[in-house]
Amino acid sequence: MLLERKGKNMWEMKLLGTDLYHLVAAFVIYSMLGWLVESIYMSFCNHKLTNRGFAKSPFCPIYGFGAVFGYLILSPLRKQYVLLYIVGALLATTFEFIVGKVMIRLFGELWWDYNDKPFNYKGIICLESTVAWGFYAVGIICFLHARIYGLIDMISPRIGIAVISVILIIVSIDYVIQLLKAFKVDLSKPKEAIVERYKSFRAR
Repeated sequence: MLLERKGKNMWEMKLLGTDLYHLVAAFVIYSMLGWLVESIYMSFCNHKLTNRGFAKSPFCPIYGFGAVFGYLILSPLRKQYVLLYIVGALLATTFEFIVGKVMIRLFGELWWDYNDKPFNYKGIICLESTVAWGFYAVGIICFLHARIYGLIDMISPRIGIAVISVILIIVSIDYVIQLLKAFKVDLSKPKEAIVERYKSFRAR
């Protein structure tokens, strides 16, 4: 069964055999870990501190979604390294392409650029990143994910749920503020500004 309801609260619901608490906790950890790794890498490349998140908070949800759903889909292949690598690389590249197209559609710009990379497609995806995604898939599913769950299990669910809830509330507020700024919404006239931005979006 895809979704199972067990227990009295939503955190005990299971998706593909994994309870919601572990999935959401892993999403938060991967989102923050992804932000950290990419920000360090880009700071090194740019020779200055670089925030690779969309908002002010140290959080990149694309990594969280990619890692969690990638694990749910690809975990049956954890003992077939070659197949896991190939499918993981293709799946992650497809996900990156879809997210890129959505960003261009919503914001009129892309938050990364592969135009200087060989074998790229419109700067959205490239061969180099596809090769890297395959290694990431093997590393996460075969080695990292079990350790992430071990870290989650070191904290009592009650404390873990409280911490997760606070983090997600803060990040949500941060993202709403940044989205309003990105869409240039006039907060003194929010309704009119949102309607105008919607019309502009529909016209693209």
